[in-house]
Amino acid sequence: MSEVMDKGLLSSSTMDVSHILEDLNQAQREAVTAAAGHILVLAGAGSGKTRVLVHRIAWLCQVEDISPFSVFAVTFTNKAAAEMRSRVEKLQGVPVSGMWVGTFHGMAHRLLRTHWKEARLPQTFQILDSDDQYRMIRRILKGLALDEAQWPPKQAQAFINARKDEGQRPKHVDTAHNPTYQQLVRIYTAYEAACDKAGAVDFAELLFRTLELIRDNDALRDHYQKRFKHILVDEFQDTNAIQYALIRLLAGSNNKVFIVGDDDQAIYGWRGAKVENIQLFQKDFHPAELVRLEQNYRSTTTILSAANALIDNNADRMGKKLWTSGEDGEPILFYNAFNHYDEARFVLDHINQWIDDGNPRADIAILYRSNVQSRVFEEKFVSEAIPYRVYGGMRYFERAEIKDALAYMRLIDNRNDMSSFERVVNTPTRGIGDRTVEKIRETAREQDLSMWQAAQHLIEENALTARAANALSVFMQLIDSMNVDTKDLELFEQIEHVIHESGLIDHFGKEKSEKAQARVENLEELVTAGRGFDFDSSELEDMDNPRSAGSRRRPGRRLGRLRTDDDAAQCKRPRISAGICGWFRGRPVPKSAFAGGRGQTRRRTPALLCGHHPCATKTGIHLRRTQDALRPGYLPISVTFH
Repeated sequence: MSEVMDKGLLSSSTMDVSHILEDLNQAQREAVTAAAGHILVLAGAGSGKTRVLVHRIAWLCQVEDISPFSVFAVTFTNKAAAEMRSRVEKLQGVPVSGMWVGTFHGMAHRLLRTHWKEARLPQTFQILDSDDQYRMIRRILKGLALDEAQWPPKQAQAFINARKDEGQRPKHVDTAHNPTYQQLVRIYTAYEAACDKAGAVDFAELLFRTLELIRDNDALRDHYQKRFKHILVDEFQDTNAIQYALIRLLAGSNNKVFIVGDDDQAIYGWRGAKVENIQLFQKDFHPAELVRLEQNYRSTTTILSAANALIDNNADRMGKKLWTSGEDGEPILFYNAFNHYDEARFVLDHINQWIDDGNPRADIAILYRSNVQSRVFEEKFVSEAIPYRVYGGMRYFERAEIKDALAYMRLIDNRNDMSSFERVVNTPTRGIGDRTVEKIRETAREQDLSMWQAAQHLIEENALTARAANALSVFMQLIDSMNVDTKDLELFEQIEHVIHESGLIDHFGKEKSEKAQARVENLEELVTAGRGFDFDSSELEDMDNPRSAGSRRRPGRRLGRLRTDDDAAQCKRPRISAGICGWFRGRPVPKSAFAGGRGQTRRRTPALLCGHHPCATKTGIHLRRTQDALRPGYLPISVTFH
């Protein structure tokens, strides 16, 4: 604290600030005690950035005598906001209920509830979640007489949200005489009208409407600019265009902005985040003091050296070099895996060895760049009865598109599989409505038939409308046809045939959203999974009602076991964690494995073993040396702390 005293900011006789500064290092203290002005804290992984932001709030309130109600502090997730509020309350010693500390969406919601009339909203306006928004768009497409096969609702939904994130109403979208854009703008216009009529706003609208509220109302803008003298933003590299514009509006020309971010951890560009906002900050809020937090508290020198060496290849970085006063740690071992099965075997062998040595399973995490890469590891976990939990996404075999594909496989194998029939009879949409399905269900129940048999009966008895009967017949013919076509194929060939002929690939491929493309990748990975299954008679004899030994049939049932066998996963024993890299940001783990997968080629894939067993298989060694390519490799290295 002597440095602070030397600055003349306070004297020991006037105030004791030891509780604010005693746990901070030199750079952290510099950021916390900086003179009033715009401040950019460039904070590396594990450098205590949230602590700095929280202690800055305490410094402003207790030393600078700033009212806590003139502070506007935002972050991105509810969990991070709750942690921030808890820390502020503990450090301040007073409740934070009246303070403006929360997420961007939470703050926007609070402002709109307060000023609903000025925002042109009903007082009881409703918030649409993603599913609500999707259903509304489907109704709009129907009202506009647009075929969902040609205009997928998910594509329209992604288009609308992307335009809102960029601050564009329908009239602002440049269609460039593009018929597709013109139609999407037409859908966007109808969607806005429907939301206004229903008194509803979606998540993107919360921010957009708040921006318009402050921007277009001079009195309100003046009020909040006078109120929020200090604006603090965590994870600034994740801000999008709307959020950055809102910060600039609230700051005005007199208020002070304190941001904490790391351009090296900017991995959400695919959902609208703009890492360039950090560079823009120094221009738009000139002059801004720059403070670098480079001391890392979770990783060894070896791990930090690897992270620094990797991310140094990125151009246009603001630049920092992580270091630690801790131990050097164990050397990093690179392992060249032959393929993703060899990769999973290598990782699991080291995990088992590490556990056998008496180390806790709960300290282990497997990280990967894409959710599709979890599949091989999940197979290994299940086959070896290793408890695990997937974070930041669903288990591979629990994903809707995988369940759909497996249901087709099971129905081809067994027409009397009721649950499979019901799941795929109208997936993708083929004109078989809920009433038709309910009638099939009732007939099956009343006459003790399977749903397949009930459907045949209703068609033969002309008990359905001509349209429903025709759609149902086409579906049943499709199943029969796929059964014949796949009879003599290898398992992976059966899967590949089914996901294409059923229409699943085309269904998701027509949508241009990130989620739809991920579903296509998941289905394609199921084909790869089929290549890895080697059926023998002993395995087949363990199945329900198997066919003859050596048969290649029953693929749906065999693959389905991976989906339904949750005993290991649901037990309360400590579990291994697995998830995409972004989920583990800010959640350090002692032993982590980074799996990069096989990439676009079939070449041997390098793997990185960090610490005792953590492994990082990384196509990223071959990746294009671009910013977006290298950051996902930097992140998993930087969250390992042994």
